[in-house]
Amino acid sequence: MTASSTETVPPIERLRSAVPGLDQILGGGLFRTGVYIIQGLPGCGKTILANQICYGHVAEGGAAVYVTLLAESHSRMIQHLSTLSFFDVKAFPDKLAYISAFHDLESGGLKGLMAVLRREMRTRKVGVLVLDGLVAASEGASDLDLKKFVHELQSIAVLQDCTVLLLTSGNIHRMAAEHTMVDGLIEVEDKLFDARSERSIQIRKFRGAGPLRGKHSLRIDNDGITVFPRIESLYRSAVSETMRDEVTSTGIGSLDALMAIRGLPMASSTVVIGSTGTGKTTMGVQFLRASTVDEPGLHLSFFEGPDRIRTKARSLGLGLDALEASGAVELMWQSPGEALLDEIAERLLAAVSRRNVRRLVIDGLSGFLDSAVYQERINRFFSCLVNELRSRRVTVLMTLETRDVVSSVISMPWGVSGLVDNLFFLRFVHDEGHVERLLTIIKMRDTDYQAGLRRIRIDSQGMHIAGTYRADGDVIPSAQPVAGPEGSAPSPSK
Repeated sequence: MTASSTETVPPIERLRSAVPGLDQILGGGLFRTGVYIIQGLPGCGKTILANQICYGHVAEGGAAVYVTLLAESHSRMIQHLSTLSFFDVKAFPDKLAYISAFHDLESGGLKGLMAVLRREMRTRKVGVLVLDGLVAASEGASDLDLKKFVHELQSIAVLQDCTVLLLTSGNIHRMAAEHTMVDGLIEVEDKLFDARSERSIQIRKFRGAGPLRGKHSLRIDNDGITVFPRIESLYRSAVSETMRDEVTSTGIGSLDALMAIRGLPMASSTVVIGSTGTGKTTMGVQFLRASTVDEPGLHLSFFEGPDRIRTKARSLGLGLDALEASGAVELMWQSPGEALLDEIAERLLAAVSRRNVRRLVIDGLSGFLDSAVYQERINRFFSCLVNELRSRRVTVLMTLETRDVVSSVISMPWGVSGLVDNLFFLRFVHDEGHVERLLTIIKMRDTDYQAGLRRIRIDSQGMHIAGTYRADGDVIPSAQPVAGPEGSAPSPSK
């Protein structure tokens, strides 16, 4: 075929799966007329996945047929599916049919089974055909016979404009003969991590496109299956550097005064580290309260619900009610249960996009850490998340709790300092019977700042800097704002 003739070859149309997130990792959906194996051990979600694709195709005006070999009875399968939101009893029997072909396989072998599949595709004019129980068809058949079976099935699928899904619970770690023939191999897994299990999906083979590689989390609930692509594989865009000169106030005037640019660089990421009670949440609320309708704010908390955040804000004279009513602020809570890491990230980024958020508070980074079953992902995950938020012009303030209540040592469970632009340290100190709250700016990127220990006061007007702290107990009044490179601040951290 010449180069000029390839330009006239039309691309193969895609089939939408109706499974949230699946088309995203497939690069647009399954290819029409393709033959795909969905493989996994019992209980991992193969049947729900295939049925969800069938019902989704029917909802768009198509027809489907679900063929079983040695599988659960159709009546029991339909009873189980009826609890899911995608189930539609009106699809029977004209648009979706369930038939058994086991006796045809038993009496006629692979040829008898092929005759049933050919008949169903031709007479019902279906766009999706599912064969549930490929492992039963492969028992007793040679590798050559299985390859011939898949090859013939591919030819018929093209002629009848039908996409075929072959479900099998065979050994997922063994490369079978049929794997070499099909257009795609989708593997579903349910793996145990100590006392917790997590389902995942992996596209091991997909002809004609480049799917998102690796394992992606999935959840099964009343809506069926939802796939959550790993954000490391999803977001790869470069970040614009045009926002370096723009500033976002912390909402604390006396804290802004410690920075040469009078605030945080726009689209930067800041982590506030400290033990319980040092004022991390208060700083976050004050940052959030500086939001406006034109510069909306979002607060994500893992450990304190919206009502507790509202109550705390009122006690500090930082009421959020008017801002919430105007749409300038949204409080979002993530249950501390067994949430999926990428599910939280997707929910967060969806809220950021929906409201065009410019200020984001993530109160409790350990909520993300606790959700990760693969701890080696943490650095890559946060690096990608921060990069994506930066590309959306979001200024982020995050809190991370340390173990020691009174300590001058920063203990971090992962390399946070290399992933963020600015690092603040809040801590308590004992001083002759008194306990003081102190703040230290550890790091700021692209701007000068005043170093040293700053005494913090939290009262009915919120948080503010009360002066420079010295070990002898004296408090020096707050210094004047730094003037830039000519001032007394150290060079910006790179």
